[in-house]
Amino acid sequence: MLEVVLDTETTGLSIKEGHRIVEIGCIELKNQIPTSNIFHCYLNPERKVSEKALEVHGYTDVFLSDKKKFIEIANEFLNFIKNKKLIIHNAEFDLGHINNELELLKKEKISKDQVIDTLEIARDKFPGSSISLDALCKRFNIDNSKRSKHSALVDCELLSKVYINLIDQKEPTLNFYENDEKKNNIDLIRKNIYYKKIIKPSLEEIKLHKEFLKKKLKKNYFS
Repeated sequence: MLEVVLDTETTGLSIKEGHRIVEIGCIELKNQIPTSNIFHCYLNPERKVSEKALEVHGYTDVFLSDKKKFIEIANEFLNFIKNKKLIIHNAEFDLGHINNELELLKKEKISKDQVIDTLEIARDKFPGSSISLDALCKRFNIDNSKRSKHSALVDCELLSKVYINLIDQKEPTLNFYENDEKKNNIDLIRKNIYYKKIIKPSLEEIKLHKEFLKKKLKKNYFS
């Protein structure tokens, strides 16, 4: 099963105010494990970045001025996500901005049926609790210390770990590398991947543990 964890950064919140995408990050998952396939690009939004957005991601107008425009990467992006479920935190925001870009190019929009929103999963699992990406990282003991500023690719990396925990995928198949040629391309993702894994004791181990406890209790009682 192939999925894509996706995140965007933008010039601001409101599409109605003409805000555009400045960064897209995608990490492909195969059976919930990141593969070597990554899509990432910074984009020239053809407008100024708002002050609030600049505080969030730090991408200045000067930095973005020589980057590709969405029209130049649209086909490559669509090919990357084709026939794959999209894992997005607060999908309404990211999907809204992506579909706005596609609409400007008169391309077919991405259907909500293609998307799994981890914000909705978290809201159902932890009603009344904070369900921001940072809050979920804290809940699942995922190190998010390098997230001083928002970055689409870093956020995808964190969300891939959060997603595994949200769906209670405790013991995925650890097939990290499909071939040696791809091995060096995915250090960014592999470095801090966190997966839950429950190891159950054997019957023999349980028996030995009970015997140990009996001896310990007996010793403490008579000492």
